[in-house]
Parts: sequence; structure tokens; C-alpha cells
Amino acid sequence: MKSFLATSFKARRTAVLLTSALCLGFAASAHAETAKPAPAADDSLTFHGITLSGTVDLGVQYDNHGAPISDFHPAGSNPFVAKQNNGSVTGVIPSGLSQSKITLAGKEAINDEFSGVFKLETFFNPQSGHISDALKSLTLNNGVALANQTMSADSSIAGQFFGGAAYAGISSKHYGTLTFGRQTTLLADAIGAYDPMAASQAFSVIGFSGTYAGGGNTQDRRFDDSLKYLYSNDHFRVGAMYKFAQAGAEAHSALGLQAGVSAANATVDFYYESVKGAVGASALSAAQVAGLATSCPGCAVDKTVAATISDTETYSVMGSYKVNKMVKLTGAYENIQYKNPNSPLVGATGTAYNDIGGYTIPYALLNQTAYSNPKKLDVFWAGAQIAATKKLSVWLAYYNVHQNSYATGANAGCSSSVAGNCSGDLQAFSIAGIYDFNKHVAFYAGIMASNVTNGFASGYLYTNEIDPTAGIRLRF
Repeated sequence: MKSFLATSFKARRTAVLLTSALCLGFAASAHAETAKPAPAADDSLTFHGITLSGTVDLGVQYDNHGAPISDFHPAGSNPFVAKQNNGSVTGVIPSGLSQSKITLAGKEAINDEFSGVFKLETFFNPQSGHISDALKSLTLNNGVALANQTMSADSSIAGQFFGGAAYAGISSKHYGTLTFGRQTTLLADAIGAYDPMAASQAFSVIGFSGTYAGGGNTQDRRFDDSLKYLYSNDHFRVGAMYKFAQAGAEAHSALGLQAGVSAANATVDFYYESVKGAVGASALSAAQVAGLATSCPGCAVDKTVAATISDTETYSVMGSYKVNKMVKLTGAYENIQYKNPNSPLVGATGTAYNDIGGYTIPYALLNQTAYSNPKKLDVFWAGAQIAATKKLSVWLAYYNVHQNSYATGANAGCSSSVAGNCSGDLQAFSIAGIYDFNKHVAFYAGIMASNVTNGFASGYLYTNEIDPTAGIRLRF
């Protein structure tokens, strides 16, 4: 009897185990048929809706006709031909593919519809460890002969701790986003979206020079004290931006508008921007440095620049088309017009106007009559981004800027290099390869070739440049 019970118990236990194994097997089979691949792990540095991110970009560049590399300018070098380029240069440059920066951004839900948003962004030069400061690059050339100057150019980045961005606002799931503070213009956002070189400073005319993203002046690539509204859905988007006039730095107002549509594989956007009292800063000549004690007795040479003031107006249309999964074409046309300011900046003799970043411009060194005849720039670019493999992309671009003759007097209508206000052209070609080792690390190499003619070449030491560049970009 005991033997029978034991045998019976073993049989039942075996049956239960077999049944359980079959059930588990069927369940595993069913799960295998329906389960989706696990999503990629989120390795962002996010805590309670606040995300810390950054980019470090370093490269090596050779310029056949360049200027010594700047420790302060955000780009470090002139990637296309510039007036002070005075010889061949090889060196380490910052931010060739993407701007080196540290960003703190946040989004906190208020309710099911609205969220509070903010962004703080600092630009830096990793090759020198300095906060990016383009106006510092200008003052280092104050009084220096052209053939002895280091790289310098004006910019909206002038040593501000949060030079990239400093804004806060409200975002809605259905009604768009409204932000206030220091932020990029609608045109600058467009450059990032429609430039075939993705606003790269080493390979793009419009990425390096904020002139075209700032509606005529690079200091206007970003606006302090600005209100910005963006709305988009699957097929339509609009934007509006207004900069309030201030009594101190950036004493001008600005208005920007955007409208765009998307259909199938194509997108197109239209832009308008108007700036009153735009500032275009430059280094002081030797004569201006010598006369500084008279023109502005309290101004320090290392914090003072000269400037041209204008009212600018810009119209632009930009578009893209995805040929297939591998090829995306982009192109744009931009028309920029400069006029003498309708309301000139005025101040007492011997005093200075406060520019961005704490820099000063003596009122005696403000040129506010440069455009008795309006200056006009016709800007065109076109190119392609090609996904050669899953990791390798190839970018191609062509840029052309045509300037009208806005000279007066004996040079009226000129089309030579006798003066900078004669008609002329800037052209550039670029090609670059980007290998994304993973989503954090990319290697890049490319070249840009450029030349200037007639009015664009006036006073230049060289009229052409070739600059092969290779580097690494790390993101976190």
C-alpha cells in the first residue's frame, strides 16, 4: 500500500511539473512572439526634470591664408577668407563642428496642459579654457597693424557667463511655447535647421558668421530682453519674436516673424526680421587708440571697440527635401538691407555707449552715416546631407553672398576693390565627413575653400583661403 501511495505521489508530482513546464513554455513562446525590443537606456543627466548636458569639440586646422588662432573667439579661427588673414597657420581650434558649451535646461509640469521651461547655456573655448568672448578678440587687435593681427570678429558672444541662452517661459501641449530672456533669433534657429553644414563654424559661412543669422549684424544672432513665441503641429508652424528697447547695452528694438509648412518629404519656411540701431563692432585703428584719451577719457583700451550703427531689414525663404532615407537637400535665399539709423544713438562728448558683454563704444567712434545709399546683401546657399552608412554622413555645401554698390561720390556704382562699399562677391565650397562612433562621440574631417572679389576684397591681404580641418566632438 505504501509502495502504491509513493508511486502515485511521484506520478502526480511528475505530472504537475510537466504541466507547469508546458505552461511556462507556451507563455514564453507567446511572449517571444509579441514582445517588442527593449528601448535604449536613457543615459541623460536628468534629475526631477532638470537636465545637464554639454559639448566639447576640438580640432586641428590648417589655413593656407589665415591669422593666428584666437583663445577667445568662439570659432578660434577664420574658416573662410577675412581681411586680417596674413599667412599660413596650423593649430588647435575650438568648436569646429558644434559649439563647445554647458547647458542646464528644465521642464516642470504645472498641470496636464502646461509646463514651465528654462535654459541656461555657457559657451567656452576648450583649447584655452576661457569663456568665449569675441569682443575680447577685437580689443586684442586694437591699434595693431592688419598684417600683425590675430584672428578676430564680432559676435553675440562677448564673455557673458550665460552667453548662449538664459530664458524661462511656459510651454503648452496644444498652444505653443512662450519664453522671455536671452535667446536665439528665429533666423538663427533657421540656420541650424536649413544649413547643409548644420551651422558648423569650420565648414559653413553662415554657421561661422552671425551676420546671416542676425539679420545683418552678428550681435543680433541672440537678443537680450526678448519675448519669443513658437507654435507647430505636423504640417504648420509659426513664430514671433520681439526685443524690447533698453536704456543700456543693446539700445535697440527688433521684430522677427516666421511661417512654415511641411508636406510629404518637403519643408519650407519664410522669415522676416527688422532691427533698429543694430551694432557692428570692430577693432580700433592705431589713430583711434591714440585719440582715445580725447574721445573717451574714461574708456579702457582693452574694453573699447568702434562700431557702425544701422537699421536692418531681412527677408528669407528656406527649404529642404528628403529624396530618400539617405539624401536630404537644403537651400535658402536671404535678402538683407542696411540703412542709416532712423534714431541715431546720441551721447555727451567724451562718453561711451554700453555694448554687450560690458564693452564700450565711444560716441565719437560710432559711424551712423555709412549707408546713405542702402547696402544690400543677396545670400544664397544649397547643399546636401548624405547618410553613406548608419554611422557615416557626408555633407556638401555651396555659399554665395553678393553685395551691391552702395558707394557715393566718385565711387558711386563701383564694382572693383577700390573701396569696401563697391559691389562684390564672397563664394565658398565645403565638404565634410562625420563618423558617429556612438551618440556621444563623433569624428569629423572636411575642407572649405573660399574667395572674395571686388568690394568684398577691398583691403584684404589675401583674397582666397583653403582650410582642411579634422576633429572630435564629445557630447554628454
